[in-house]
Amino acid sequence: MQRKYPPSIIDVEASGFGAKSYPIEIGVVRYDGAKWCKLIRPFDHWVHWDDSAEALHGISREMLNSYGIPPANICSELNSFLGNTMVYSDGWVVDHPWLITLFSAAGVDMTFSCRALEYILHEKQMAHWHAVKSRLLDSSDAKRHRASTDAMIVQQVYMETRSLVD
Repeated sequence: MQRKYPPSIIDVEASGFGAKSYPIEIGVVRYDGAKWCKLIRPFDHWVHWDDSAEALHGISREMLNSYGIPPANICSELNSFLGNTMVYSDGWVVDHPWLITLFSAAGVDMTFSCRALEYILHEKQMAHWHAVKSRLLDSSDAKRHRASTDAMIVQQVYMETRSLVD
């Protein structure tokens, strides 16, 4: 099946890389090009912090405390932005559990579904994925590793690799 529109893409940045980590930023680029990105103010009991994760995404605890949105508000806004749609992640194995952690801790039901991007990637797209992504990153102004930037790049790579195999 050929897609006329790009898939909606989600990316989650977290406090670390292990099981004790929690989401600190979510970025989405919807199928229609609309973008949504917010920092998440951690619950008091979310204390795990990995300095190497902070070095990667550049988000400090101070930024979260100053500019982060309470988790329940994040969940409501994200539900409103995505509705009852499907969103895809290129890092589903970590992004999906972080979404579950967020929504569960906030006591909010998730209205959208999240699947691994591989569900809609054609095998021939995968063969081109890394080369196209590297080229797009090199030619873009996207120098930071943040959720909104990552989601936008993944969506662009998806569409470009799709056009190469159609």
